Amino acid sequence: MSDFFLVRDDGFHPHDGAEPVTLAADTDPAGLSAWLEHDLIAIDFPAMTDGRGFSLARLLRQKGYKGRLRAVGKLISDQYAMARRVGFDEVQIPAALAERQPQDQWLYRADWRDWDHRSRLAG
Repeated sequence: MSDFFLVRDDGFHPHDGAEPVTLAADTDPAGLSAWLEHDLIAIDFPAMTDGRGFSLARLLRQKGYKGRLRAVGKLISDQYAMARRVGFDEVQIPAALAERQPQDQWLYRADWRDWDHRSRLAG
């Protein structure tokens, strides 16, 4: 069994071993342009209550980043839809979390395009 899985909209995938550049949650947003040419960027979430990684992902996409964005660190299935909405392509989770939160719990949040709390508030 792999130490990590990649979660995508269609479920769990084995970790692909790709080497990403990893940005810390406290990366200065002013310097994000320096990373735009990388094929794979991972953004670390040091705690599930630390949302700075979501902001960094959104800013990278707004600056034109076209590569693959991977959320790594302390994320749970409830945060998957938010991760996808801000621009992440996948979430890396440890095998121990995959046992506690199996694939069906992540797939339940894979409808991230259909559910938008802002549109519900507009009515």
